Amino acid sequence: MSISLAPYLNFAQGQTREAMTFYQSVFGGKLSIMTFGDYQMEGMPADGVMHAQLDCETFSFMASDAMPGSENQWGGTRVYLTFYGDELEKLSGWFDGLAEGGSVGNPLEKMVWGDTYGVLKDKFGLEWMFNISSPE
Repeated sequence: MSISLAPYLNFAQGQTREAMTFYQSVFGGKLSIMTFGDYQMEGMPADGVMHAQLDCETFSFMASDAMPGSENQWGGTRVYLTFYGDELEKLSGWFDGLAEGGSVGNPLEKMVWGDTYGVLKDKFGLEWMFNISSPE
Protein backbone atom coordinates (compact mmCIF):
# COMPACT_ATOMS: atom_id res chain seq x y z
CA MET A 1 0.00 0.00 0.00
CA SER A 2 1.14 3.51 -0.71
CA ILE A 3 0.10 7.14 -0.90
CA SER A 4 1.91 9.96 -2.71
CA LEU A 5 1.30 13.69 -3.13
CA ALA A 6 2.14 15.50 -6.37
CA PRO A 7 1.37 18.83 -8.04
CA TYR A 8 -1.08 18.73 -10.95
CA LEU A 9 -0.80 21.57 -13.46
CA ASN A 10 -3.79 22.61 -15.54
CA PHE A 11 -2.92 24.53 -18.73
CA ALA A 12 -5.06 26.39 -21.24
CA GLN A 13 -6.30 24.09 -23.98
CA GLY A 14 -3.57 22.91 -26.31
CA GLN A 15 -0.59 23.98 -24.15
CA THR A 16 0.01 20.90 -22.01
CA ARG A 17 1.95 18.82 -24.54
CA GLU A 18 4.31 21.72 -25.31
CA ALA A 19 4.78 22.58 -21.63
CA MET A 20 5.42 19.02 -20.48
CA THR A 21 7.83 18.37 -23.37
CA PHE A 22 9.69 21.51 -22.33
CA TYR A 23 9.81 20.37 -18.68
CA GLN A 24 11.16 17.01 -19.80
CA SER A 25 13.94 18.79 -21.73
CA VAL A 26 14.86 20.65 -18.53
CA PHE A 27 14.47 17.89 -15.91
CA GLY A 28 14.90 14.72 -17.98
CA GLY A 29 12.78 11.78 -16.90
CA LYS A 30 10.05 9.76 -18.56
CA LEU A 31 7.05 11.58 -20.03
CA SER A 32 3.77 9.83 -20.73
CA ILE A 33 0.83 11.54 -22.43
CA MET A 34 -2.73 10.31 -22.84
CA THR A 35 -5.20 12.19 -25.02
CA PHE A 36 -8.95 12.60 -24.80
CA GLY A 37 -9.06 10.64 -28.05
CA ASP A 38 -7.32 7.69 -26.38
CA TYR A 39 -10.40 7.40 -24.14
CA GLN A 40 -12.91 8.47 -26.80
CA MET A 41 -14.24 11.27 -24.61
CA GLU A 42 -17.07 13.02 -26.44
CA GLY A 43 -17.06 16.78 -26.66
CA MET A 44 -13.31 17.01 -26.10
CA PRO A 45 -10.59 17.61 -28.71
CA ALA A 46 -9.20 14.19 -29.66
CA ASP A 47 -5.60 15.45 -29.60
CA GLY A 48 -6.08 17.36 -26.32
CA VAL A 49 -4.10 16.13 -23.33
CA MET A 50 -6.33 14.37 -20.80
CA HIS A 51 -3.36 13.42 -18.60
CA ALA A 52 0.41 13.82 -18.79
CA GLN A 53 2.93 12.66 -16.23
CA LEU A 54 6.62 13.39 -15.96
CA ASP A 55 8.50 10.98 -13.70
CA CYS A 56 11.97 12.19 -12.77
CA GLU A 57 14.60 10.70 -10.46
CA THR A 58 13.35 12.28 -7.24
CA PHE A 59 9.93 13.73 -8.11
CA SER A 60 7.02 13.60 -10.51
CA PHE A 61 4.25 15.92 -11.56
CA MET A 62 1.21 15.75 -13.77
CA ALA A 63 -0.77 18.05 -16.07
CA SER A 64 -3.75 18.29 -18.40
CA ASP A 65 -5.46 20.67 -20.79
CA ALA A 66 -8.23 22.71 -19.18
CA MET A 67 -11.80 21.70 -19.89
CA PRO A 68 -13.41 23.95 -22.53
CA GLY A 69 -14.45 27.27 -20.99
CA SER A 70 -12.60 26.84 -17.72
CA GLU A 71 -9.91 29.34 -18.69
CA ASN A 72 -12.60 32.01 -18.39
CA GLN A 73 -13.06 31.08 -14.73
CA TRP A 74 -9.43 31.28 -13.66
CA GLY A 75 -7.53 32.98 -16.49
CA GLY A 76 -4.22 31.12 -16.55
CA THR A 77 -2.48 28.08 -15.18
CA ARG A 78 -4.02 26.29 -12.20
CA VAL A 79 -2.27 23.95 -9.79
CA TYR A 80 -3.99 21.10 -7.94
CA LEU A 81 -2.57 19.14 -5.04
CA THR A 82 -3.02 15.52 -6.03
CA PHE A 83 -3.11 12.47 -3.81
CA TYR A 84 -2.74 9.16 -5.59
CA GLY A 85 -2.42 5.71 -4.15
CA ASP A 86 -4.31 2.52 -3.37
CA GLU A 87 -5.56 3.08 0.20
CA LEU A 88 -9.26 3.59 -0.54
CA GLU A 89 -10.49 3.98 3.04
CA LYS A 90 -7.80 6.45 4.13
CA LEU A 91 -7.91 8.54 0.95
CA SER A 92 -11.72 8.61 0.94
CA GLY A 93 -11.63 9.85 4.53
CA TRP A 94 -9.17 12.58 3.62
CA PHE A 95 -11.38 13.58 0.66
CA ASP A 96 -14.41 13.84 2.94
CA GLY A 97 -12.45 15.77 5.56
CA LEU A 98 -11.09 18.30 3.07
CA ALA A 99 -14.58 18.73 1.57
CA GLU A 100 -16.02 19.94 4.90
CA GLY A 101 -16.77 23.63 4.48
CA GLY A 102 -15.55 23.49 0.87
CA SER A 103 -17.13 22.37 -2.39
CA VAL A 104 -16.91 19.10 -4.32
CA GLY A 105 -16.37 19.56 -8.04
CA ASN A 106 -16.41 15.85 -8.82
CA PRO A 107 -17.41 13.31 -6.15
CA LEU A 108 -15.26 10.22 -5.71
CA GLU A 109 -16.42 7.78 -8.38
CA LYS A 110 -15.08 5.09 -10.72
CA MET A 111 -13.69 6.58 -13.94
CA VAL A 112 -13.06 5.30 -17.50
CA TRP A 113 -9.40 4.60 -16.70
CA GLY A 114 -10.49 2.25 -13.91
CA ASP A 115 -9.55 4.27 -10.82
CA THR A 116 -11.73 6.13 -8.33
CA TYR A 117 -11.34 9.87 -8.85
CA GLY A 118 -12.62 13.09 -7.29
CA VAL A 119 -11.89 16.83 -7.14
CA LEU A 120 -12.72 19.36 -4.44
CA LYS A 121 -11.92 22.87 -3.29
CA ASP A 122 -11.33 23.14 0.44
CA LYS A 123 -12.64 25.95 2.64
CA PHE A 124 -9.38 27.85 2.15
CA GLY A 125 -9.66 27.78 -1.65
CA LEU A 126 -7.03 25.11 -2.35
CA GLU A 127 -8.00 22.57 -4.99
CA TRP A 128 -7.36 18.85 -4.46
CA MET A 129 -7.50 15.84 -6.79
CA PHE A 130 -7.69 12.26 -5.57
CA ASN A 131 -6.93 9.27 -7.81
CA ILE A 132 -7.35 5.95 -5.98
CA SER A 133 -6.27 2.76 -7.72
CA SER A 134 -7.13 -0.76 -6.69
CA PRO A 135 -4.41 -2.42 -4.58
CA GLU A 136 -2.25 -4.68 -6.74
